[in-house]
Amino acid sequence: MSDRFERLFGDSPARLLVRLAILSLVVGVVLAALGVEPYDIVASALRFVDRIWSMGFDAIDRIWRYFLLGAVVVIPVWLVLRLLNVGRNRF
Repeated sequence: MSDRFERLFGDSPARLLVRLAILSLVVGVVLAALGVEPYDIVASALRFVDRIWSMGFDAIDRIWRYFLLGAVVVIPVWLVLRLLNVGRNRF
């Protein structure tokens, strides 16, 4: 069971929880320095869902734009990390 968990999540449960806790703390400090509150994120997500519901088919265009905006950042970062990881696994 533990081997399956490690293959799925990449680490043991205890180390994974510690890493996630530390990462959450660091991201929390950065977001607090930027003036972002957790309730702002939740409220923004709720407003987004409400806008989609109320806009109907116009929401499809907005979702597509959000998708493209996110993909412009996510895909290159994923590709670079993947290439760096492949180079590390060869040696």
